[in-house]
Amino acid sequence: MRTFLFSLFIGIALFSPLGASAIFIGETANFSIDEERDLLLRDTIAATLVKIGPEAYYYMETTVWNALSQVQQSDVVLAVDVLDREFHSVMYPTLTDFFGSEWNPGIDNDSRITVLLHRMKGENGGYVNVGDEYEKVQYPNSNQREMVYLNTERLGTPIIKSFLAHEFVHLITFNQKERLKGVTEDVWLNELRAEYAPTLLGYDTPYQDSNLKRRVQNLAASPHDSLTEWQNTPGDYGVANLFGQYIADQYGARILADSLRAGSVGIASLQDAMLRNGFKESFSQLFTNWVFALFLNDCKYGERYCYHNPSLKNFRLVSQTNFLPSVGESTLTLNNTTKDWAGNWIRVVGGKEVMTVEFQSAAAVPFTVPYFLERNDGSFVAKTVEVNAQNRGSITIQNFNTENRAIVFMPLAQGSVSPRQGVYPVYPYSLVISATGQTLEQKEAVVAQLLSRIDFLQKEIAKVQAQLEAMRSPKNSVSCSLLTQDLFLGMSNNPEVSCLQQFLASQDKNIYPEGLVTGNFFTYTQAAVVRFQEKYAQEILAPIGLTQGTGYVGSLTRQKMNRMF
Repeated sequence: MRTFLFSLFIGIALFSPLGASAIFIGETANFSIDEERDLLLRDTIAATLVKIGPEAYYYMETTVWNALSQVQQSDVVLAVDVLDREFHSVMYPTLTDFFGSEWNPGIDNDSRITVLLHRMKGENGGYVNVGDEYEKVQYPNSNQREMVYLNTERLGTPIIKSFLAHEFVHLITFNQKERLKGVTEDVWLNELRAEYAPTLLGYDTPYQDSNLKRRVQNLAASPHDSLTEWQNTPGDYGVANLFGQYIADQYGARILADSLRAGSVGIASLQDAMLRNGFKESFSQLFTNWVFALFLNDCKYGERYCYHNPSLKNFRLVSQTNFLPSVGESTLTLNNTTKDWAGNWIRVVGGKEVMTVEFQSAAAVPFTVPYFLERNDGSFVAKTVEVNAQNRGSITIQNFNTENRAIVFMPLAQGSVSPRQGVYPVYPYSLVISATGQTLEQKEAVVAQLLSRIDFLQKEIAKVQAQLEAMRSPKNSVSCSLLTQDLFLGMSNNPEVSCLQQFLASQDKNIYPEGLVTGNFFTYTQAAVVRFQEKYAQEILAPIGLTQGTGYVGSLTRQKMNRMF
């Protein structure tokens, strides 16, 4: 039966919409891949077409395919067939109805997407390269298809459905944001929507071995990870997933879909979607309530302080616990750091009848400091430390031991609301928790300690500022003469990219306002190149029939820059 199915399968062929040739089962094609994710660090592989579905072509890495026996190949075809039936009957109609369509017929003028199975490192389930959505003249490694890449090792496992759904949402996001709205989505929100796709499709039930369980474990391992800073770590995915679950539980999954259709991105798009659906909470309040929910997860303490998803009802983060002596007078000073939109939970037990808490931070971003009083009967009361413009605030709690057994502080830096690239700055803060009855000398000693700490932190901030200024200075870079090679998005640690950035920084400040000289060709540099190309459009764009800049430094752009060096 297996042999028969396979021999029948290889007889299927379609005519290419581009008119170049027939597309048939068993044909091979070469593809560019992500060498950082590839098991063997390759950037190009050959792959064999093993399935043509209603909405997708399925290719498998040829070296893997050819190493299989005919029986094993039949098993692969059956596994792909199961996956395609799910994609056709459930994933594609549900996700496109909810989020909107991918680019269809797309850059290749083919209504089908391409799914490429190849060997990947470790825990990689799959990925999407948006460069595939551009012509090779703009992105040399483009496959010029709507493509999803999946790990061959995951084929035949239940979680492969979650990976395919996740990556397909990235294709939808590219079309809905970049093509239709002309904006690039913040990475964290792009991943958040993709992470919610398995839940939307019902793939996180049963919970065991689900993507949701995996992300809960990721969050528990990195609970202080910033929501909006993206370094592609498991913690990043855990935080994004659980925040998306919270939004869907509390406000409805439609918020996620509406934020995708908004012309704004990131925090602004979520805020727009909230208002459109009748919710007046700010993003700051939304995030704060979520931090409450991660610790409490019980609706009886507040309707926003919980998850409704049955798989998450018993999930609670464990806080860091600090102890004060329950007899005598004592002071506990806690120095810590955080980043924008990162959760913190600091539990304090012990102390005497009256407890005084002082919060302060030398950071130039606003903090909010909510806290819980944990009553002796096990209940919680939510409150907030009032923090002034200088990031200072204090509270006094009466009858601490007689009525309360613990206090949980959650200092939150809520500064940046616009897209930010790279590693986020670290913000220091301190909590000084004191029992009653301190002498004047003791209080003065605490003040002196804090002033010394502030002086130290100010010096550290000055060092960081000096380092940032050095990054903006051409003196920190290589000696430059002429540009000799094409430069494009994604290049890193490249001396010519540094020269390019120095050149752009030397132009009108409107060309490259960031002025960073890093050697890494990311979106700031790409945007600067676009502005330069459009400023000199007659010399750079018009000769090749373009009206808008591409961000790709090709021969005409180099020639113009070299003449201006």
